[in-house]
Amino acid sequence: MPLPLAPFAGAALRYGAVALAVYALRSRMSPAPRDQRVEDALDDLDEGVGLRRDPGQVSGGARLRRTIRLGPDGPGVEVDATAFGRVRLRRV
Repeated sequence: MPLPLAPFAGAALRYGAVALAVYALRSRMSPAPRDQRVEDALDDLDEGVGLRRDPGQVSGGARLRRTIRLGPDGPGVEVDATAFGRVRLRRV
């Protein structure tokens, strides 16, 4: 009995096109520089969400740090997600 390839061919073309677009985009991107001052500021941020309001701007920061394990003594992964944000409004 022959294997119907039409459904697989359509999916392969879609995923292949997406993979090609991602590869083309990645090859044109330059690596972002690593600034040690920013890395230290991200490491110093406390866990949770914080907002600060100053005249003319609102700043915020958030940090989520969790350890995920497979089983009580299994291998684990530490997730450390940190973000900064600032919104400035100026009259021009």
